[in-house]
Amino acid sequence: MPHLALYTFGVLKSPLADPAPLTREFHDGAEAVYRSISQHPGYLARAEAAAGGRGTHFDLDWGAWGEFAVPTWYGKGHTVETLALATTLSLWTDLRPAFDAIYTGLHRAALNRRYDWFERSEHPAYVFWWVSDGVIPTWQDGVSRLEHLHDHGSTPHAFTFHHAFAPDATPTRIKGIGPKSGQVAEKDSWATGLAVKRLG
Repeated sequence: MPHLALYTFGVLKSPLADPAPLTREFHDGAEAVYRSISQHPGYLARAEAAAGGRGTHFDLDWGAWGEFAVPTWYGKGHTVETLALATTLSLWTDLRPAFDAIYTGLHRAALNRRYDWFERSEHPAYVFWWVSDGVIPTWQDGVSRLEHLHDHGSTPHAFTFHHAFAPDATPTRIKGIGPKSGQVAEKDSWATGLAVKRLG
């Protein structure tokens, strides 16, 4: 049975190493957000670096999730002092569980404050695609799908909650999601993951 891959990407206003209270609040709250999401029905796995790794996302060993990559529009730093991004790569059983996990609880509360931490952007903040059972998506897969979504809009290759597709590539819509529901507007569909690998 196919699984649903989700890649999220956002550019932070300040580097993660910034000692300012607002940045610390984001960084320190991230793990609690991800713990709550990982306990949600329908969640399968997420990209996690090998234990004991040091440095930024670019320096860590991500195992089967592949070498770390970012979209072409990310123009901030890659070092511990300058890294200013939040990104996730995860697997889900279906759209409904992913939607419920992202738009409820701690993650919903964090989304309500996203512009305290993240730069506003015309680029998409997340993308879904289907993978075969047993396939682990890579960071580069996520980047490619997000860039495809930006260039071509939602297609079976790369899509959003608002314009989703089933594993057989047919358009799909579940209650509370889609053009007629008004619950998730495309412009406001920020599923940016808030769990950030602690640096060092």
